[in-house]
Amino acid sequence: MSGDAMRKVAADLSKQAATLVPRASQVVRKVALDTEADAKALAPFDTGNLSGSITTAVQGDGLRAAVVATASYASFVELGTSRQAPQPFMGPATDRNKPAFEEAMRHLAEGG
Repeated sequence: MSGDAMRKVAADLSKQAATLVPRASQVVRKVALDTEADAKALAPFDTGNLSGSITTAVQGDGLRAAVVATASYASFVELGTSRQAPQPFMGPATDRNKPAFEEAMRHLAEGG
């Protein structure tokens, strides 16, 4: 491969990388917000405190996000206790959105 061809390939790869991160960041943000919405819909509702405590934080370069329930009792609801059966809402919300995330990332990896 000639030097010109190598420079062209390198330029093409740089261009793809420059657009890939923002597009991947959009996927992460959308899936995180969809997961938040599903978790809020699936959370047991008594006073609204639990569903109101579910938030999304997109971190750093946008390639990481955390969906969390900050109510002090959220883990007890999700996992159950010795006296209360689990009422999962975060796990099912994540499971519901995982296929969309994987498909969108696969599409990006294939150049879409």
